[in-house]
Amino acid sequence: MERHALVRQHLHIIEQVLRDHQHWQGSAPGAEAFESTQPFCLDTLQPTEWLQWVLIPRMHALIEARHPLPVDFAIAPYYEMALDATHAGREPLLKALQELDALFASDKN
Repeated sequence: MERHALVRQHLHIIEQVLRDHQHWQGSAPGAEAFESTQPFCLDTLQPTEWLQWVLIPRMHALIEARHPLPVDFAIAPYYEMALDATHAGREPLLKALQELDALFASDKN
């Protein structure tokens, strides 16, 4: 399967995990939440919000425009630290993020 299609498939998996564990939101946070200068908007968004409102839409935009995808991309390590052991859906979300990261780690040419 073509790389862009694989990434799109994994983004859908991440979305489904968020939905399955009631972390998918019906409305976006206020505009000020996206003005953060911190990685992952950690001062303005919850980790799952960043996935829904930043990562997933931006990656879909890259795919739709057929732009090059990032290299050396790894977000699972942040989520391993950001989500405590009691976080609903932690394990399936980490698995999905690790699989997404693997798509970028294998393309280090």
